[in-house]
Amino acid sequence: MTRGIVNRMRVYRRVGVTALAVMLLAGTTAPVAGAAQDRPELRATMQAIVDSGFTGVQLRVRDRRGDWTGSAGVRELGGAAKPPTNGRFRIGSTTKTFTAAVVLRLVAEGKLGLDAPVAGYLPGFGFDPRITVRMLLQHTSGLFNYTGEYYDDGTVVPGIPWSGKEWVDNRFHTYRPQELVRYSLSRPPRFAPGAGWSYANTNYVVARLLIEQVTGRSYADEVQRQVLRPLGLRDTVVPGTSPEIPGPHAHAYYRYSDAGQEKTVDITRQNPSWISGAGEMISTTGDLSTFFSALLGGKLLPAPLLAEMRKPHPTPDPTSDYGLGVFELHADANCSGGVLFTHNGGVQGYGTLVYSTPDGGKTMTASITYVDTGVAPAEAYQKAVQRLITEVFCAG
Repeated sequence: MTRGIVNRMRVYRRVGVTALAVMLLAGTTAPVAGAAQDRPELRATMQAIVDSGFTGVQLRVRDRRGDWTGSAGVRELGGAAKPPTNGRFRIGSTTKTFTAAVVLRLVAEGKLGLDAPVAGYLPGFGFDPRITVRMLLQHTSGLFNYTGEYYDDGTVVPGIPWSGKEWVDNRFHTYRPQELVRYSLSRPPRFAPGAGWSYANTNYVVARLLIEQVTGRSYADEVQRQVLRPLGLRDTVVPGTSPEIPGPHAHAYYRYSDAGQEKTVDITRQNPSWISGAGEMISTTGDLSTFFSALLGGKLLPAPLLAEMRKPHPTPDPTSDYGLGVFELHADANCSGGVLFTHNGGVQGYGTLVYSTPDGGKTMTASITYVDTGVAPAEAYQKAVQRLITEVFCAG
């Protein structure tokens, strides 16, 4: 494993996203109507993920063989019921792709300029006038990541509490997005605007404020207007400060030390305002598949803006580039070339996987639940992701 991948894993665990180097095949296929035939190889892969220590998995694959769903493991610790294949889950940083899509639709409407200074829209914060809307979506603004920064020399600069006993005890606390942004701006930037690339949740909280400023509507209302209603995504929710997950869902857990004692608590219910427009949303594998397929298929954005969204910008990891709210993963030599587009997510005990061929014709979406210990299950998670990607996009 390269140093870049190791460092990226550390950062992604802090910011709630996992995008790992995997073997991929960018074959494009269109789904057919009707139920998909059974996929024993996928069932075996899901069971292997559970056997490696995860609580549960729900998986959906849409390709020329149809729309296949399955699950393995348990919905709750101590129970026997499997995770529901139509279950809701916290999608973490996959939220960023929704936020980016809304911003770009506002660019198409003329309400935002992609290369306009953020300070012109949000003058009361003291943003560096060189920071543009594009830099936010691309993670090139240099803004301090309010959930904490990891530097290449090993230096760690903590952010707001989002792990350990302190977070568990205060997981229903409400953060205002303005508060998170001002916290970030009170810290030195990571680099000058446009001078580097560093994944930061702050960028997408600022993007949320931009959406609200130029539309006069709430972030939740604008996500509904721009994305959820046009695509009929009825099972996707922008919860704001609500701790609930509506509808059927698997549970997530957190293990921490309290006065020398190990405790495991159900943290399915939490106030997601701490992650805001960078990671608060709830969805299903079905809605995520529909969203990525429509987005990459050109149904949400005009062609020039979709091209801007997909335009690769180098990241520290040579296996991937970043556009505007999406990762472009490069093919492994063991597969037959091409790329996949993705934006995975993770938030205390929930891991979200979303992968699509460039035209949106073939998608894989999944939710993996586990007992979160505050340290990323990096090796097991990497193997799980790699095995699923290999089965869906490489095998056969």
